[in-house]
Amino acid sequence: MPSAPPTSLRYVALGDSYVAAPLVPVTDVANGCFRSSSNYPSVVAKKLGAKLEDRSCAGASTKDFEQSQYPGIPPQLTALKPSTDVVTVGIGGNDEKVFGRLVGRCPALRASDPGGAPCQAAMDVSGKDSLLGALDRTGVVVTRLLRDVHQRSPKAQVLVVGYPQIVSATNACPELPLARGDYAYAERINLALTEMLRKAARASKSQYVDVWTASKGHDICSDDPWINGSVDNERQAARYHPFAKEQAAVADLVVRAIR
Repeated sequence: MPSAPPTSLRYVALGDSYVAAPLVPVTDVANGCFRSSSNYPSVVAKKLGAKLEDRSCAGASTKDFEQSQYPGIPPQLTALKPSTDVVTVGIGGNDEKVFGRLVGRCPALRASDPGGAPCQAAMDVSGKDSLLGALDRTGVVVTRLLRDVHQRSPKAQVLVVGYPQIVSATNACPELPLARGDYAYAERINLALTEMLRKAARASKSQYVDVWTASKGHDICSDDPWINGSVDNERQAARYHPFAKEQAAVADLVVRAIR
């Protein structure tokens, strides 16, 4: 008897704008999700011949896994089926506006103390850092959601994709206009964000994809940035978001992890 034809992998991508890659060509408005056809899920699907269900959405937080983010946008977890083969998850930076405060409020505080660390000071609440506290709480939620992913798609390989290095303590530039001491603080928060995902992956028995290590030397202020600076580039990337080359590099990491 002839063998059955191979079936393509059923791949579901969940996550926020670091998965959707807004303004990376070609971007589909997608009811406000601004999802690129060159984002890493799309590149992975092409390389593996997989059937992709991409639910990533700009601005998504963990709550949008279980409820509609915008009209016409179903909760991201509803994409999962018992037959799903591969799931990638990249989420957490938007919870409690951690990312927004880091790239929004921190530059706005620069003028008050250009040589100091005014953002770090502003985030200190009674001796505790508010952003690190938020990430601790988010990690608990992400771990619960990852366990839900495993329950909904029990046969799937579940990959938790970390965030890249966006900022370095040793590199300063006008494209990331922070006070001098806040570069080290921002790198600390950036690293804590991706370490939160690593811990959630371990706690939920998921596989972690380490983008931080691969992206070292490619922060916003580097000679070869993978992340756009403070101004939207309508032909390349949204402000403070990945360029196509970062998405291609992440896709290579994900493909290797799947294979």
